[in-house]
Amino acid sequence: MGNERENADDPKGRFAYQGLQRIIHEKARLSIMSSLAANPQGLIFTELRALCSLSDGNLSRQIQFLQSAGLVEVWKRFHNNRPQTLCRLTENGRGRFLEYIGELEKVVARAQQSSRKPGAAHAARRPPAARAVAS
Repeated sequence: MGNERENADDPKGRFAYQGLQRIIHEKARLSIMSSLAANPQGLIFTELRALCSLSDGNLSRQIQFLQSAGLVEVWKRFHNNRPQTLCRLTENGRGRFLEYIGELEKVVARAQQSSRKPGAAHAARRPPAARAVAS
């Protein structure tokens, strides 16, 4: 999801990060999406639950949410006479997750870039009393 205002010289909207999609950005859903991205073949519900440290109910609700958005697909089957649920990213889900990661990389790069600037930027942000003491 490209933002037209991504020019580094244009401060307007530079830190808006429009590509941070709310549906993925929530902690539990980000955990699910990254677990599934790392396992393209998919994960069984119990494996996903353990990787994400979520309760059955929370994981189930978040999967439903991601599934209704077309990001995750779910298969139910029986294995050794026991029900099993397999979850996997859809093609659309993988693409949107990669776009999301790209946007996060911009956040990190800009934060690192601003932390590498000379100390003058930090001095200007100190409270007036701190600047007087430092002088």
